[in-house]
Amino acid sequence: MVSTRLTQDAGIEHPIICGAMYPCSNPELVAAASEGGGIAIVQPVSLTMVHGYDKPDTKEGLRTAIRHIRTLTDKPIGFNALIEKGSDKYLQRMSDWIDIALDEGIRFFVTSLGKPDWVCDKVHAQGGFVYHDVTNRFHAKKGIDCGVDGLICVNDRAGGHLGQMSMGEMYEDLSDLGVPLICAGGIGSEKELNEALEMGYDGVQMGTRFIATDECTTPQDYKDAIVDAKEEDITWTTKLTGVPIAIISSNGSNQHSNWLIRRLLKSRFKHRTRVLITGISFWRMRALARGKKKSSKDLWSAGKSVETVNSVESATTIMSRLGKSLEDNQNLSND
Repeated sequence: MVSTRLTQDAGIEHPIICGAMYPCSNPELVAAASEGGGIAIVQPVSLTMVHGYDKPDTKEGLRTAIRHIRTLTDKPIGFNALIEKGSDKYLQRMSDWIDIALDEGIRFFVTSLGKPDWVCDKVHAQGGFVYHDVTNRFHAKKGIDCGVDGLICVNDRAGGHLGQMSMGEMYEDLSDLGVPLICAGGIGSEKELNEALEMGYDGVQMGTRFIATDECTTPQDYKDAIVDAKEEDITWTTKLTGVPIAIISSNGSNQHSNWLIRRLLKSRFKHRTRVLITGISFWRMRALARGKKKSSKDLWSAGKSVETVNSVESATTIMSRLGKSLEDNQNLSND
């Protein structure tokens, strides 16, 4: 078994994170990926707003969802905290969700799109760990100043929000910061996984590969599109959240938001604007995931790892196979 700072912090067998995905992170997917020996990340908005865990309210609904996942696996799971400024009500809800996650025994957290100091305070008080999504050195240093324990290094091959640097460029730029670095983007098979660990990363985060799985409840045509797509089919758009997101190209996809949104995103209202357009996209994806509308190709987010995704399989099988490839790698130290 390959031991890294990630496996030690998260208490897992394999240094692999199944990243949080809206709306794709349903309980069965989270449980199956973690059961394979890595760690899957709970996405609270996905669980409460898409997958029906909102009764009697979104707080207790989240608790019910976590407890349901616990009936499917006893392996560690993580929690995703999107902490973008813009809505005090949302931030209070996220704070309540974090408290519930801690109360239910979760000790590994991934933060995104905000200043994570207050999350670190909560989690560290309970003996947990916080890793933070970054795309450059500036935000990496800000995250470390806030007390994060590790960095999710989002590169230019990622699905969802993507960076501008390659896997190698990010490692070279951030490897002197003294915290675990997790490669996020372009990891779809054993080959890329082993390359990242040999380079020096403490682990990887994968998303696209786990959408095309038996346990993921996203529409079948979305899974088929990932299996059929090639690297050159991946483009980007700012229309979904206000920042670049990687999607599978289609005739209906458009890279840029309209002129008014672009102007607002450069103004002092940028955070509120992102909250607004993200909310609209979330409702569209919610309807899609619940089968209330035809699948919309401009919502099919995916990274360039589609090149190596050739079939729909069990998330447990995928995670186990990836971990086994690390154990067989003579260039990596094994316990």
